[in-house]
Amino acid sequence: MSDKASTTGTAVRPKAGTSRPQGGGSGSTTQSGEVRKRRVRRARLRLTRIDPWSVMKTAFLLAIAFAIVTIVAVFIVWSVLGVAGVWESINSTIADVIGGDGAGDFDVEDYVGMSRVMGFTMLIAAVNVVLITAMATLGAFLYNLAAALLGGVEVTLAEEDR
Repeated sequence: MSDKASTTGTAVRPKAGTSRPQGGGSGSTTQSGEVRKRRVRRARLRLTRIDPWSVMKTAFLLAIAFAIVTIVAVFIVWSVLGVAGVWESINSTIADVIGGDGAGDFDVEDYVGMSRVMGFTMLIAAVNVVLITAMATLGAFLYNLAAALLGGVEVTLAEEDR
């Protein structure tokens, strides 16, 4: 990095006659053999505005990724439950509880089958994409309003000389 703090416009330079710290450790040696502490450059910045358009684009992309992960996870869970025999176990348990001739016709997958669950998951994922994008964009607008009144969030960045 350069020796100038680009946000404030002031230069931060080592004192004349001293060398920059070179190695690891808590201090460094100057040309005259003195040991001095490492200097830490700090920049105080204030976050006064967040661009709502960039927040919307980023939130939309992350929400799409979250929707894809959700759909794949539900598909995997439903497939594992089917392979593990959970649906047959539920069908036999219900047949034992109900008893009689009509119990053999019951199939739990008619109510919570893969196609219904995946359709419902895709619907929920689409709604989540819209809601997450809208909420993040609204949050950016609200932050900008609050920052205009209160001045924003102040952040201190530090960089150690090497």
